[in-house]
Amino acid sequence: MHEHIKCDVTHDPQTRELKRRLENRHIQLIAISGAIGTGLFMGAGKVIALAGTSIILVYAIIGFFIYCVMRAMGEMLLSNLKYHSFSDMVADYLGNQAGYLLSWTYWLGWCVAAIADMVMVAGFFQNWYPDAPSWAPALITVGILISLNLLAVKVYGEVEFWVGLIKIVAIVALLVTCFVLVASSYTSPTGTTASLSNLVQPGAMLPHGIMGFFAGFQIAIFSFNGTELIGTTAAEAKDPERTIKKAINTIPIRIMFFYILSLIGIISVISWANVSAAQSPFVQLFMIAGLPAAAGIINFVVLTSAASSANSGIYSSARLLFGLSRGGQAPTALGYIAARGVPTNAILLTGVAICAGLLLLLFIPSVMTVFTLVSTIAAIVGLYTWSMILLAYLAYRKKSPALHDRSNFKMPGGVPLAVLTLVFIVFVTGLLALEDDTRMALYFMPVWFVFLTVCYRIRKRRTATPAHSVSTAN
Repeated sequence: MHEHIKCDVTHDPQTRELKRRLENRHIQLIAISGAIGTGLFMGAGKVIALAGTSIILVYAIIGFFIYCVMRAMGEMLLSNLKYHSFSDMVADYLGNQAGYLLSWTYWLGWCVAAIADMVMVAGFFQNWYPDAPSWAPALITVGILISLNLLAVKVYGEVEFWVGLIKIVAIVALLVTCFVLVASSYTSPTGTTASLSNLVQPGAMLPHGIMGFFAGFQIAIFSFNGTELIGTTAAEAKDPERTIKKAINTIPIRIMFFYILSLIGIISVISWANVSAAQSPFVQLFMIAGLPAAAGIINFVVLTSAASSANSGIYSSARLLFGLSRGGQAPTALGYIAARGVPTNAILLTGVAICAGLLLLLFIPSVMTVFTLVSTIAAIVGLYTWSMILLAYLAYRKKSPALHDRSNFKMPGGVPLAVLTLVFIVFVTGLLALEDDTRMALYFMPVWFVFLTVCYRIRKRRTATPAHSVSTAN
């Protein structure tokens, strides 16, 4: 059935294919790791300080539209199991140039996101060892992650499985702690009594007005980067029909559990007004509860979360480079598959790009300034990726009505909801232009797209044969 993905180690490395070695538990935890990252553990504090309790509504709204994007992606991926990732279906329905731009932009986005995560690692180590150079722990961590990705894909799956479990345990511990503190009406050293009434106290909903509410979208959107990782595991998932469906359908439950309940618990115990924008609210809560050891453990969880997110970035980016190479849109060497079934050269190039990005730490002394810049670029790439998936879905509905009719995983709401989700993405992108620190990243992206377009045109002229596309469109 899947003979196109078998790998014979005696074959030429340029003809080997990716192996289906990711099992259901790997796919589910990769999906969870994609949904729980540094944006939640670290960014939630700044969002609460800006938006107050309305942040719960912010996360719920974003989560709803992200689910719509994932259902559109899921329907298309399962309509043709020859798709290696969502970039294949974008190339199929929107053209090779669209697929080229998306793949290279998504590669950039994950490299930048990995840089943001490594900057955070550097920041934590700098807090513990102020005299140590900030770039050193970041480079060491990248080296470890590259080594893990060069092993068999199942090793990557196992790492994400166990790191995902650590994140889940941390959030469950937070929720249990919040429940105990609220049930016992615990009064913190700041004089705040833990109570659900803190959610509706005067001024809690919109403490900084409607603009504070909108600013919450700017920051919170980065928390959802990586949700689409499910779409890059398609070529290496065992029984994709079952695993991908399950991973996508449980997104609303994950958002409710990991985001909504966590935020409700934090605000109930600390009160929005006492949440520090510069500190992880998870750490702050355990400190207030008189559990400094637990706070130290959460610091460790944040570090593993950052490393996990960077690990996912390396995995995803390398697979996109592999797909580009096999499609004739990147150097042939990037299509090399080692006997272990991993795209070695693509992984190494991604690692070099991340290390190059970390040079920012040498020129910009503030870790938070670097983090804000690169995380905003990553957020913009996420918005662009989701919009391209939706545009491909609209083209799929128009060009392949028969495939849609046969689908047993149709997107709820269909075309009207896809259009509404696109409008929401445009709205959030416009919000990024309101602040100076996020506007700078918006200026960078048009330059990137012009550069990519020129590269595509040059490569197209030099290539004798047209770029490969997995065609299904009628």
